[in-house]
Amino acid sequence: MAMESSQTSTTRKPKGGRQRERRPPLPLDAQRLEELALAYVARFATSAGRLTAYCKRKLHERGHVGAADGLPPPDIDALVGRFVVKGYVDDGSYARAKTGGLLRRGYGARRVDQVLRADAISEALRDATAPSDAELREAAATYARRRGLGPYARKGAAATDPRLREKQLAAFLRAGHASSHARHILAARSSDEVDDWVAEARQIQDDS
Repeated sequence: MAMESSQTSTTRKPKGGRQRERRPPLPLDAQRLEELALAYVARFATSAGRLTAYCKRKLHERGHVGAADGLPPPDIDALVGRFVVKGYVDDGSYARAKTGGLLRRGYGARRVDQVLRADAISEALRDATAPSDAELREAAATYARRRGLGPYARKGAAATDPRLREKQLAAFLRAGHASSHARHILAARSSDEVDDWVAEARQIQDDS
C-alpha cells in the first residue's frame, strides 16, 4: 500500500514575497454594461432575448453603481432596443441561421422550435422561419445517415426486428422529427428510396 506523503502543500507566493488578492469586479454603470454587451454581440451571434439575459446576469453578478443609495439599475430594455435599431441584434437573421444550423446537424422541427423558444424568439417569427417539408425530410435523412438508422444501418442489422425499429423511431422523435418522416425512412429498403423521397419534396417546393 502506498504511503501518504507527510509533506504539506504550501501556497506559492509571487516574486517579492507578496501574495496578490483578486479584487472583486467593480459594480456596473450604464456605460460599462453597454461595453460588455458590445463585446458579447461582437463575439457571439445572439438574439435580443439572449442579450437581455446576459445583461441581467452581469448585473446580478456585479451589482450596479448607486445600488446602495437606492438608485435604479441601468435600463437593459433600452440598451437592447438600441442594439436592435443599430442592427447589432437581429432576431430574424438569428432565427434563420440557428434553424439552418440545426437542420444541417439533422434535427427536426420540434427541436428547432424548442431551441428558438429558449432563445426568446417570438412565436410569429418562429412560424415565419419554420423549415419547409423538403428541409425537414433532408434533416431526417441526415439524422438517419449520421446515426446509422433504417437503410443506413450496418450490414447485418436486423432491420425487421420490431424492438430495434421502436428504438430507432424513439431516436428520431427525440431529435424532433415527425413520426411520419421517421417511419418513412425506417420502411425504406435502400438509401436511394430516401433520396427519391427527399427529391420529391424539393420538386413540389420548386413547382409551388
